[in-house]
Amino acid sequence: MDEGKSKFIGVGELGQKRPADRTRRDSLRLLSIGGLAALLLSCSRDTTVNALSLAHSLDEQHPVHLAMEEFRRQLEQLSGGRMQVTIFPNGQLGSERELVELVQIGAVAMTKVSSLSLENFAPDMKVYSLPYLFDDGAHLWRALESDVGQEILGGLSPILLKGIGYYDAGARSFYMTSGPVATPADIRGKTVRVLSSEALVQTIEAFGGAAAPIAFGELYAALQQGVVQGAENNPPSFLSARHFEVCQYFSLDEHVSAPDVVVMSQSIWDRLSVQQQGWVREAMNRSVAFQRELWRRATDSALRDLEANGVKINRPNKAPFRIAVQKLRQSFAGTRVGELASRIEVMAGGRS
Repeated sequence: MDEGKSKFIGVGELGQKRPADRTRRDSLRLLSIGGLAALLLSCSRDTTVNALSLAHSLDEQHPVHLAMEEFRRQLEQLSGGRMQVTIFPNGQLGSERELVELVQIGAVAMTKVSSLSLENFAPDMKVYSLPYLFDDGAHLWRALESDVGQEILGGLSPILLKGIGYYDAGARSFYMTSGPVATPADIRGKTVRVLSSEALVQTIEAFGGAAAPIAFGELYAALQQGVVQGAENNPPSFLSARHFEVCQYFSLDEHVSAPDVVVMSQSIWDRLSVQQQGWVREAMNRSVAFQRELWRRATDSALRDLEANGVKINRPNKAPFRIAVQKLRQSFAGTRVGELASRIEVMAGGRS
């Protein structure tokens, strides 16, 4: 992190500054939400019951929310009711960016954030943004559960976060308004919405396209109005956002598999006893296993529903896509990210 820059997530994705009036509105909203969350968290100082607030921006049917409910149940069971969790879904306490800020200052105990969003503030997370780092889901989870994955998860203290666990966020693939993506040439000259990740932007550029980091809530209109010709995401998100209404082509090139990260306020974690920390870790381990199965079923169901809604799904040969990003991958040689990538690559069970 550059000297003088804020440690807090929210200074702007990819370093972009927000307009002054919007920044003021966001700051006031953050303060009011923070006051509410701090009040809710105050009971965590009780000597007999530790009450944790866990907030996220997803709906109550999403696999992440259901997994968090499992975490709540498991933690209460493991602690004999001495630790309780209150969950705030649907962005009640703010957007993902705002929630991470609240967790950093200890106003909210826990949240979920994409590793793609963390890469600008926790540089090791950038390795998960590299295209075609993982062969498949089994390779992904071998890496996440290995010493490498746990080393990356444990490196969030400088930004005031404690990494608790990884959730599956699937593989990101292209969906377009005007045709399938069979080779990188089908991206050339097109503008594609991406989440604000430098590596994702570079991946689109390697395929010959132009990347547009548009907010997810604004993407439907951007697709409909032709501001962008496509986007990339996992099947459940494509379905739940109803982007299939304007994009009838979904190409499962699976260029990036970046996990979600469950984080806790470092200051709150430090106030827990060793026994409490053990309960939190075990409850999260059980929640992660629960979420992985939910995500697998949600992905299969989403693909069936998309086809039922007329979406044309194709599974392109990944070899040309891998070749197109070779120079990008090689550019990390000799760097910390390149070292982490090499350690992850040796865990592969064979290329497809």
